[in-house]
Amino acid sequence: MSSIDEIKQRLKKNWYQFISTNSKKFSSNIIDGSSPPSISVGQFGYPQVRIGPMIPPYHGDTSVLDRPEMWIGKSLEDIVNFRINLLKGTEVHNVNDMSGRYIESLQEMALSKKAVESIVTFKKIPSMYLNEMSLSKNESEEIPTIFSAPVSDFKIVPSTTDRKIQKNYYDDDLYASDAIIDLYDNDVAVSHISKVLSMGMLGRKKKRKLVPTKWSITAADDILSLYLLNKIKDNAILDNYFVFDFNHLANYYSVIFIPDEIWSFEMIESWIDNDGRVHIGSDYEIGKKIDHYPSIAGAYFAARLSITEYLFKKRIKASVLILREIHPEYFMPLGVWQVREGLRECLKSKAIPFETFDSALNYAISKTSLSKIEWIKNSSLIRNKKQKRISDYLR
Repeated sequence: MSSIDEIKQRLKKNWYQFISTNSKKFSSNIIDGSSPPSISVGQFGYPQVRIGPMIPPYHGDTSVLDRPEMWIGKSLEDIVNFRINLLKGTEVHNVNDMSGRYIESLQEMALSKKAVESIVTFKKIPSMYLNEMSLSKNESEEIPTIFSAPVSDFKIVPSTTDRKIQKNYYDDDLYASDAIIDLYDNDVAVSHISKVLSMGMLGRKKKRKLVPTKWSITAADDILSLYLLNKIKDNAILDNYFVFDFNHLANYYSVIFIPDEIWSFEMIESWIDNDGRVHIGSDYEIGKKIDHYPSIAGAYFAARLSITEYLFKKRIKASVLILREIHPEYFMPLGVWQVREGLRECLKSKAIPFETFDSALNYAISKTSLSKIEWIKNSSLIRNKKQKRISDYLR
């Protein structure tokens, strides 16, 4: 495995190569290219937010640059390089004001099934900077970008419209949550659903507004996982303990499925920094949805969506414990997509069955750096499962 410094050096080399290859275009404040499509709505200064398109300085099928569902098996370098290719334009808008040609063009872009031919005129040549690459103790909902500048003009060539999205866009009597569910049930990618929600294109007419990208991602994951949770409540109880595990992007996941009548869900994250120090965060819900914003942020909802998708598909119900160990090589958090897609991929593997919770837990922990005592100390679900319920004594 490459060292962190080696990965950083390769990323910087790729960055300089990208600038060199496109130096002629970058000498101008006008950039044309095929947007994946990709749109960013910021959160700082809310309700006055920076919003704009993200486009590469070239043409063709660029969908992979902003489609997390296509990124399983890609390296951290691959994914950061996707983002390096995108230039972000920004214009300040109030979230409640969606009038004007600029917003309309961005909404047209969000409706598209394919890459959208775009021309952006920046007020100045986009600044080119590399974010400091250091290990964070929290997963960002969004993926970092490199180039950014205010926009003075933005034009697109209309592309093929996604009819499923268009139908929900024009139905302004439908609640946003119902529109999100309808799109999901009609196989629209979660990453695209959150994009459309972010552009204020779903929900009842008087309630529509721009939504910061990171908020829209979390909202989609939360709404869809609660929808699925409601659908699985009458399923048969899982008949044994199962463990799945998976490694990607220097993240190790171990998922324990526990036979249980009452839904409970917990995710524990252990971040290991360059000095070997461990930072732990966890969140837990039992019987109903979590009643506070998780300390592990949007990763919690992304994980819950992947888990409820699996339970729905298998027509079972269970309690679930996720152990996530993040290693120093994951020095640039890439967004909660990697939790959602990583767990989706994890759950495609063969489950390992166990007869007891302890044996399942011991196996799950055996592949991590943290001791069993530390995992238990930071887990409400484990402590709960180790205590006999009153009902056990009444049988």
